[in-house]
This record gives sequence, structure tokens and C-alpha cells, in this order.
Amino acid sequence: MLPKRWLPSVFSIVLSVSLARAATPTLADHIIVYKAQHKMELLGNGIVIKSYKIALGGNPTGAKTRRGDHRTPEGRYRIDAKNAQSRFHLALHVSYPNPEDRERARKLGVSPGRDIMIHGLPDQFAYLGGLQSHYDWTDGCIAVSNVEIEEIWKLVPVGTEVEIKP
Repeated sequence: MLPKRWLPSVFSIVLSVSLARAATPTLADHIIVYKAQHKMELLGNGIVIKSYKIALGGNPTGAKTRRGDHRTPEGRYRIDAKNAQSRFHLALHVSYPNPEDRERARKLGVSPGRDIMIHGLPDQFAYLGGLQSHYDWTDGCIAVSNVEIEEIWKLVPVGTEVEIKP
């Protein structure tokens, strides 16, 4: 049993540690994209940290099969790089194509494409903010507002798993 005179100090230390933990955001270790719902979730230790409305490729139904089809891929990938100089404000590069994507394209005799990103808006369209998610406008990427990509940039390290579902 602690002496009564120690209780305020112990309480103060516990409260300080608790507040510090609450102020430190959990980093994402998994991203799930639900194409049909136009939703992306960031997860940390199996718990949803944040959820975002997204825009997809201009031809959003079905998996990407070839370069130029304006589809967002489906499958399992990783964030393999970050581009702070992207023309779309900030961009997280998705490791598309994976081996299955390459094999499918090889069988079709086409290029699978590349450069799939999670990104914000070009500077001239930044004013659209969250309205951008009302229209599928990318070439196959996953788009969020610039404010949202800034938040995502901080929460998603390189190596984070990305699962894109139909």
C-alpha cells in the first residue's frame, strides 16, 4: 500500500503516460480498400484507425488487367515508396503489379501497367477537397483529399500491407 502523500504523484505520472499514449497516433500496418464502397481503411493492430471516402480509376469495376484500362487493381500489395514531389500533392506507391498481375498480363500478351498510387489532388484542384471522391477520375490510383493524404502520409510507413477488394 502506498502512503497517502504519494498518491497525487503516482496519479500524475499515470495520467501523463496515458495522455502521451493518446496523443501519439498508432501507425497503420494494414490498408484495406473496398472499391465497391469507395472506402479505404487504415488499420493498426487489427483496429480501424481512420476511414476515408476515395475516388478510383475512371473504369472502377473489375481488376486492372492492362496498362491504360483506367482500372484500380485488386489483390495484395505493399506501400513500397513515398513520393513527396508527386504532381498529386503526396503519393504512396503501391507495389502493383504483383506476380499474379504479371502472369495474367503475360497470358493476355499485354503490359500490366505500373505506377499505382494512393495520392491527393493536383494543386489546381485542391479546392475540391472531399468532393473529389464523388467521381472516379484517376488512371487506376486511389485518391483522397490533400488534407487526408497529409494525414495518411504520417500514419502509413513504407512496407505497409495494402489489400484492395472488389
